[in-house]
Amino acid sequence: MSIVLVGGMDRLGVQYRREAERLGMDLRIFSQAEQGMGGKIKNADAMVIFTNKISHRAKNEAMNAAKANGIPLYMHHSCGVCTFRECIRCLRVMTPAGRPASPSPAARI
Repeated sequence: MSIVLVGGMDRLGVQYRREAERLGMDLRIFSQAEQGMGGKIKNADAMVIFTNKISHRAKNEAMNAAKANGIPLYMHHSCGVCTFRECIRCLRVMTPAGRPASPSPAARI
């Protein structure tokens, strides 16, 4: 399962990756807006956005990509490792493929 993380703190990138690997998930981190970010997101199984550490432009681009590609989206204001761990644990509780039975465009945790 591949997850995209938009936002968060650069210095916590290693811990975010460690948590994802520990739970058997691939992680791609966008700590700021990048050129063509929407195209890089489109193959993800799920997306987590930490809203307190990302620009409005990057958040909106990520949300639009998730909506256009039917990617489940989880938004949280906090950006700690424990928050990330809880978000990906929620993903593991979902269906085996990591997708909910009927995906919602945005879910708030």
